[in-house]
Amino acid sequence: MGGGIAIGASTLRPWASANFVGARHLFACAGNEAAKALQERLIATEWRLPGHIVADVAIEPGDGAGFTIEILTVED
Repeated sequence: MGGGIAIGASTLRPWASANFVGARHLFACAGNEAAKALQERLIATEWRLPGHIVADVAIEPGDGAGFTIEILTVED
């Protein structure tokens, strides 16, 4: 991704609502790139995931210099 970011192991958590089934994909990250700028870049990305739609992308601050990228997908 550039900007000195290191993406660690990902975690997948099943997710569902009354109308949709999907998953929350969590990526633990370390680095020095501004989270807001990274979030804007991720939102602007044209995602191509066969059978899935990217519904939301968020950056959550973590401890110290780390943060978490959260991508919510729903089954197409």
